[in-house]
Amino acid sequence: MSNEKYGPLAFLIGKWDSVENKGENRAPDPQRKVENTKFRQEMVFEPIGDVNNHEQKLYALRYSTMAWEEGSAGPFHEEVGYWIWDLENQQVMKSFIVPRGISINAGGTVAHNSSNFKVAAELGSNTYGLCSNLFLNEEFKTVHYEIAINKIDENTFSYEEDSQIKIKGQDEIFHHTEKNTLKRV
Repeated sequence: MSNEKYGPLAFLIGKWDSVENKGENRAPDPQRKVENTKFRQEMVFEPIGDVNNHEQKLYALRYSTMAWEEGSAGPFHEEVGYWIWDLENQQVMKSFIVPRGISINAGGTVAHNSSNFKVAAELGSNTYGLCSNLFLNEEFKTVHYEIAINKIDENTFSYEEDSQIKIKGQDEIFHHTEKNTLKRV
């Protein structure tokens, strides 16, 4: 199976580590104010081959990540899902779940040979959208999600992520942001 079938996702295949606590996470703290933390992260992208959906042909990578806050033995964040390439429609998709009761199907138009790309999801979208459990929908409603990937070289990439959250009782949208640089291991 040729990796070029995965288009702009091909370089991600493999295992990655952020090396030390260089990731930056801006999230709501227990009082729903701002908390900034540093973290270490591991990501794995495994090719699963082509996925035939009637006449649509997709190429998918099984994806998982875990992150550990600086000074913590256990992970504070985990997600699993798929990164998917649709050559015919020039679409990259990230479909994933976080075990806090949220699932996201984000997508965007990307050139086949691009080394930088962004995918996004919007609350209420029929195509690239998101869904939350009852608690999150009431207290921390995610209204927009986006992630930008930047290939630095064959063994390094960075990302910047922004989950825009409407926190109950607050007028302003909270930007839960995360960024990190990972190296191939």
